[in-house]
Amino acid sequence: MSFLLSSGASDMAMAWQTLTSSQRSTIKQQYQAAGIKLLVSAFGSTETPTTSGKDPKQLASTMAAWVKQYGVDGIDVDYEDITAMNKADGNAEQWIIDFTNALRAELPQGQYILTHAPMAPWMGSGTQWTSGAYVTVNTKVGSSIDWYNTQFYNQGASEYTTCDGLLTESSSNNPKSSVFEIQANGFELNKIVIGKPGSTGTGDASNGQMSTSTLAGCVSQAKGKGWNAGVMSWEYPDANSQWITAVRGSTYPIDGSSDSGSSGGSTDNASPTSIGSSGSSTATSTDDASPTSLGSPSGSVTAATVGASPTSSGSASATDNDSASASTTTPTDAGSDGSSVDNSSPASQTTDTNAAAPSTTAFNNGEWTPSAAASTATFNNGMWTPSTTPATAVATPVPQRRHAEGISHRMLRRRGVPAILP
Repeated sequence: MSFLLSSGASDMAMAWQTLTSSQRSTIKQQYQAAGIKLLVSAFGSTETPTTSGKDPKQLASTMAAWVKQYGVDGIDVDYEDITAMNKADGNAEQWIIDFTNALRAELPQGQYILTHAPMAPWMGSGTQWTSGAYVTVNTKVGSSIDWYNTQFYNQGASEYTTCDGLLTESSSNNPKSSVFEIQANGFELNKIVIGKPGSTGTGDASNGQMSTSTLAGCVSQAKGKGWNAGVMSWEYPDANSQWITAVRGSTYPIDGSSDSGSSGGSTDNASPTSIGSSGSSTATSTDDASPTSLGSPSGSVTAATVGASPTSSGSASATDNDSASASTTTPTDAGSDGSSVDNSSPASQTTDTNAAAPSTTAFNNGEWTPSAAASTATFNNGMWTPSTTPATAVATPVPQRRHAEGISHRMLRRRGVPAILP
């Protein structure tokens, strides 16, 4: 769920926070019965925690407390402080390391899921990051991270668009950052989740798209080489149940059988289209925060997950949803020329004065269904907003773009992230 910011919950995290404890419990029971885990995404493209001087340990403590208070299964770290990372002075890496250690101290491994969503080039050997970027992070705290929701998109028009470029040999623009090259850089192979846009157009990402059939072929190739981590996608609803089924293909079929040696031991019979959920039979992250491209922060992370989980052999997946763009050297604003503007997510808030707010709701098949009208809420951009929203909340979850800061950031409304595992 997006986003848990340094200032508090926003977007889907805010929607979750404003539900009653009874409503949250009802949803969690349904998710648990279906083998689905629910995570919150931290930061996203609108936050630069290192550059803005946030204390990593204090912020981790605050966010861990939110995870516990609101009953979610873990947190996905969507760190996108490109300015700090590009300085290559080690401060960005140390901030992430300290933040991760502090989170793990309060969210013990085995009880809570902790994932990260780095851009693929940060896991490679680009010479501009002499301090190591995520290679250094992985060396120091990789054992505390359950898996990486790796963004193989928004890094250039032809980057990671073939199975060879995605799996075995990335281009010289983003050196040593394909799946098996990342493994050679010291990452555990089954923690390297493949992240791809949910559509073949530019609605979810500026570039890096693959058709579902091509991606399914890459997944099959990777599994044949010993990879079993899974797939994530930005974003739902483009990456819906049909997308997931197509990408799983015969390698990770819905019935749990496999033609490529999958153990097939944990069949997921859950519906992959539940609103506000990201699931996997072992562990799955849902975020709507946006890992961006090295050149331009943009997007949000919500996830559709396909495949096997890095935390168990033979099952699971994770999901990230982000939009970003990208030169690996000079930051540019992918949204500044209007090419990546999400017309389905208006930048300004609109109110439907004819819509009545629900005073009671029922949760059926992943959807909240209003059963009565009340005047204590307003309907804004596809979401009911209670008038009792906590003072610490970040306004009404609405799409926003901050071009003045060089950020194109797509906020999610009534969207969730389906994630399923064999």
